[in-house]
Amino acid sequence: MSESPLKVWLDRDGTLLRLRLAQPKANIVDAAMIAALDAALAEYRETKELRAVLLDHEGPHFSFGASVAEHLPDQCAEMLKALHALVRSMLNFPLPLLVSIKGQCLGGGLEVAAAGSMLFAASDAKLGQPEIKLAVFAPAASCLLPERIGQAKAEDLLLSGRSMGAEEALTTGLVDSLSEDPEAAALAYFDKYLASSSASTLRFAVLAARDEYRQRVIAKLDRVENLYLTELMATHDAVEGLTAFLEKRQADWKNC
Repeated sequence: MSESPLKVWLDRDGTLLRLRLAQPKANIVDAAMIAALDAALAEYRETKELRAVLLDHEGPHFSFGASVAEHLPDQCAEMLKALHALVRSMLNFPLPLLVSIKGQCLGGGLEVAAAGSMLFAASDAKLGQPEIKLAVFAPAASCLLPERIGQAKAEDLLLSGRSMGAEEALTTGLVDSLSEDPEAAALAYFDKYLASSSASTLRFAVLAARDEYRQRVIAKLDRVENLYLTELMATHDAVEGLTAFLEKRQADWKNC
């Protein structure tokens, strides 16, 4: 039996759920990783003593993104629906989701991170949505990033495919904290602000704070997923961009 791509354990006397991406160095957000994350959130969702979740990673990079092969036409519908189900699970999770990021946090990796509550980043972190370079777009990020950093900055990342350095990410609000040890910073935040709170009241507070935001993102995600699957993937260039990347060659755009 293959080793799980995700490490799961309880910390802080069972009050903090730890989730760790464990496929370094890329930590690809593939079908197995998505399923493991979704299962862990479902398993611990109703744990009475739980006060928060901390998602971090092994290796130097949070994630290089989703599996490009799983974006091809024969797999993309299943992959995209699973990823978006995970994003919905994160948005609907009734406790704070803290995320610790070092190194590259790209594509589907940033989509997963951006569905969290607070992002703690290292000074070497680089965050971006490079999908446009492969002639596709990032559906979940198209819904999450405008909410998090505003329309103009979101369009900058989504349309340019560039990565944002840690200082810029902090300034724009993409990340909430910058330190040399983001895992330690996230744990310190938990210990100072969340550990002593009523676990049941935290659940109500999270649901209240995220209510309209959650509804907006989920409603838009349904529309954008349909745009991706029924229109984008019917174009020559979307399939060509993905195929060219996998074949390590220059794409031949037909602009249609």
